Amino acid sequence: MKIVSWNVNGIRSILTKGFQGVLADSGADVFCLQEIKARQDQVPCDFGDYSCHWNSAVRPGYSGTMTLSRSTPLSVSTGIGEPGHDSEGRVLTTEFAGFYVVNVYVPNVGRELKRMDYRIHAWGPAFRKFLKDLEKKKPVVVCGDLNVAHNEIDLARPKANVGNAGFTDEERADFSTFLNEGFVDSFRHFEKGPGHYTWWSYQNSARSRNIGWRIDYACVSKALVPRLASSFIQPEIQGSDHCPVGVTLS
Repeated sequence: MKIVSWNVNGIRSILTKGFQGVLADSGADVFCLQEIKARQDQVPCDFGDYSCHWNSAVRPGYSGTMTLSRSTPLSVSTGIGEPGHDSEGRVLTTEFAGFYVVNVYVPNVGRELKRMDYRIHAWGPAFRKFLKDLEKKKPVVVCGDLNVAHNEIDLARPKANVGNAGFTDEERADFSTFLNEGFVDSFRHFEKGPGHYTWWSYQNSARSRNIGWRIDYACVSKALVPRLASSFIQPEIQGSDHCPVGVTLS
């Protein structure tokens, strides 16, 4: 089963940049989108063999997640069950026979770190509890924009970005806690080397120079590690400041 994830930075925008072709060529059984910035009534839901599942933010033009699925999920749920966290459309869960797929767009702490307290002390623990509760029923695939580069190898210029949003000690430690609670970064399970990124600034030709950050992930419950066939990043796919990432399970 192939699961692909992409922060598209606007579903209406990406539809004008060849997304239908990317989807058709992807071979994905499940395709998770983040930062869709739209409501369902604003976008024609015509994705061929894929069914559409939405979790839009209350605030117009902001955040939101969408999951496209070839087969009908056993169940679909939005949010993590806590009103204080669920108005921004950041979590969309689809259930399949062997596991859950959790499509997530983790809150950014912001340039001045204004949402740090919320991100670390409110969102993080609540999201991890949600995942662990799911794991009591079956394993979980967590994919999406997690808005953190975990280690120095995960961004091109770590020393210049220490303390900046996405590379603070607090965010990195929070991601370590997530992994320590039983999840595996599937890309690092296969690839130990540098130079692999999923987001690039639009400024200073950062993408063509590969001055990027790896902040998009496909992580899996440890119980799914024996089924990991591959994990990938697709920087060649354009249309957003992020690129698709994904995982294949046997």
